[in-house]
Amino acid sequence: MKFVHLCKTKPPSRGKKILIIGAGPAGLAAAGFLVCQGYDIDMVDKLPLPGGLMTFGIPEIRIKKERVMEGIKELSDVFDVKFILRTKVICCGEGRHEGDEFVSKKVSFNDIVPNYDATLIATGTWLSRPFKVSGANLKGVYPALEYLIRLNAHRLGFLNADEVPKIGKKVAVIGGGLTAVDAAFEALEQGAEVYMVYRRTKDLAPAGSKEIDKLIEKGVKFMELVNPKSVIGEKDRVKGLELIRMRLGEPDASGRPRPIPIPGTEFILEVDTVIYALGELSTPPCRSEECCGIKLDKWGGIIVDENFMTTRKGVFAAGDVVTGPSLIGKAMGSGLKAARAIHKYLSG
Repeated sequence: MKFVHLCKTKPPSRGKKILIIGAGPAGLAAAGFLVCQGYDIDMVDKLPLPGGLMTFGIPEIRIKKERVMEGIKELSDVFDVKFILRTKVICCGEGRHEGDEFVSKKVSFNDIVPNYDATLIATGTWLSRPFKVSGANLKGVYPALEYLIRLNAHRLGFLNADEVPKIGKKVAVIGGGLTAVDAAFEALEQGAEVYMVYRRTKDLAPAGSKEIDKLIEKGVKFMELVNPKSVIGEKDRVKGLELIRMRLGEPDASGRPRPIPIPGTEFILEVDTVIYALGELSTPPCRSEECCGIKLDKWGGIIVDENFMTTRKGVFAAGDVVTGPSLIGKAMGSGLKAARAIHKYLSG
């Protein structure tokens, strides 16, 4: 996977330096454009390898990690992009996000940004939406993003086997997005009997019916029009998942039919592991405008103008930290557009 497309060798330096916070798809695409314009690039990321979810989240069957690493190596070796890893940029305190266990150093946003001519924030979505049912704190209940990150980190040699979530013989994966699809695939690969639980119908799932059909062909049992009510436990560990059947009503804010519970249709699905994938939230380094001069929307995403600039001059943002969870291609496209805007800003 190449990130540099406009040049084959490093052009003469303009003498201007850009900071990119987040070495995922949007940040890497932006770096690939900007190095060909002669800018010097520092990339900061909290993980032990660049690539974001392409490296630590998405299964090998969808994105080959070797190809991602080849593109990153080109940025580093040919274009002198400096990767500063295991480093988290924070402002106004911090929340706990998935992947933070790899951080060995924290730096202040307000201290680091003035050292650069421009900054791009591309920190993505590393916070799972909470699972708000009784029993969600039982042993054997995991956010899908944490499960995927730790599983891939173990395969890459950054975690021991005992640091990976332990799944049992029967696993329920809750959700209908790509994170849920990836978690269901990985659980199946680990030898579990996997049930995918979704509150709407297959054709309304964000991942798309084709992705789910692939899972069904591999052996995943897809359960549509059901929603969790509680996690059933025994001695602090998952024993089952209480579900209620749903019907579809009028469209909600998403434009899809609203799932409505059908009273009296509750039943228990016997499982020993529950993995929930209810969506992820944007994780910018700044938690409030008062701290760093950057406005956030009501979902925690960074607000940008038509030129991808935030409410702080010289600081831009792109990718999922702006839009919320999206596909890899869309995040990379956002990073490229932001990079062009940065080039225009710096070249007057």
